Amino acid sequence: MPRLFVAIDLPEGIKRDLERLRAGVPGANWLRPAQFHLTLRFIGEVDGALARDVAAALAGVECEGFAMSLAGLGHFGRGRKIHTLWVGARADGGLLALRERIEARLVALGLEPEHRKYKPHVTLARLKEVGEGRLADYLAGHAAFASERFAVDSFALFSSFLGHEGAIHTIESSYPLRPAAGAGDASGGIDVSSPARGPLPRGQ
Repeated sequence: MPRLFVAIDLPEGIKRDLERLRAGVPGANWLRPAQFHLTLRFIGEVDGALARDVAAALAGVECEGFAMSLAGLGHFGRGRKIHTLWVGARADGGLLALRERIEARLVALGLEPEHRKYKPHVTLARLKEVGEGRLADYLAGHAAFASERFAVDSFALFSSFLGHEGAIHTIESSYPLRPAAGAGDASGGIDVSSPARGPLPRGQ
């Protein structure tokens, strides 16, 4: 069964900026640039029928595109249980509005509501028994990190499969957002009147 999540795929330039952060923490399991994304909603393992229903439900999300940036680094967990190193996201109204609309569509479909407080971030590395001193030095050395602002004109439904070299993420369906009011052609060349939304493969 596919393991699904909804996320924003990052521009290649932003992924290159994040790639330059992938050093300085011994023992860290760094994600590959192809794995960088900003999760909007984790769904989990579902059968093929529900996966297709999820893809169809997300097609009904109506939201304007927006601009955002990444800034600051941090981690999840404490002491010996620190497990994730991440880059933060500046959560403006556009990002939060998009997430709320996605959540509403999925709950209406019958999925359990997400009870955890949403903390937008991009995972850089998985950590296991990494020394707090070295991690503190790394965070201090990159405290000023901030990406350029970038346009978000779509979001996507991803599947994730565990391969020999870690998780393999595949975009199953992509959903364009409306151009922001007064922003000109913010769709990045996508014809929003005839959106390309790839269905999930049969049997997924």
